[in-house]
Amino acid sequence: MKIWLRAFVACLALQMAAIAPAVAQGEIALLESYIGDWRGDSALVGVDKHEPFRCRLGVSKGNLGRINYTGRCTLVNATLSISGTIAFNESARQFEAVMSTNAGYTGLAVGRTAGDRISFDLREKQKDRAGGDVRIGARILLVGNNSITVDFEVEFNDSGEVLTASVPFSR
Repeated sequence: MKIWLRAFVACLALQMAAIAPAVAQGEIALLESYIGDWRGDSALVGVDKHEPFRCRLGVSKGNLGRINYTGRCTLVNATLSISGTIAFNESARQFEAVMSTNAGYTGLAVGRTAGDRISFDLREKQKDRAGGDVRIGARILLVGNNSITVDFEVEFNDSGEVLTASVPFSR
């Protein structure tokens, strides 16, 4: 390889190495902008009547550029607890989220970005207490450093009944 080509390739490699951490730092800073305490109110829809659905969500700094979240939503007769982690996977160049609940749901999703929005769709199928099939889903939507919305959906395949709640959070 000619000396000028080696120099060019070396220079290009150094420039790319300098850019990659800066981009990842920007993504990490974006995630960290959501750190704090959030609250949201909504209604569980799909039952005979709409039930109030109130939630709290705490977002904290995690290790290695991650943010951790823990939340609790209360219904008239039940409490739903959620927890998880959101991170930017530098090698894959994508946001990733993990969520688990006290209802036995665990999901992993890749974030889809569009402008100042990052959306995570977490979906799983499992059995209810009677052995019937249930599809459980949650969507986490982060918008513009100042808005979090979590959409919950449960579909009972045997009955076709669907329960949903969309919870907009604010600080």
